[in-house]
Amino acid sequence: MITAAQMRAARALLNMDQRLLAELSGLSLPTIQRMEASEDTIRGNVDSLMKLITALDEAGVELINDGRMVKITIGL
Repeated sequence: MITAAQMRAARALLNMDQRLLAELSGLSLPTIQRMEASEDTIRGNVDSLMKLITALDEAGVELINDGRMVKITIGL
């Protein structure tokens, strides 16, 4: 699963603020803020997490889980 730090890194690489990520994912701004405030792995219901991952994917972020960590690549 994605961590809060990875979520912030992905947003930064995309030059995207929390408000835009909320809009693209269909989640509320407070939900995005809570996710990013998590200490490590993002907590949330499955639907919200899938919306987040889908929004990042559609923005060009590829999350690769090799069993130990999630790697972030930006498709250009």
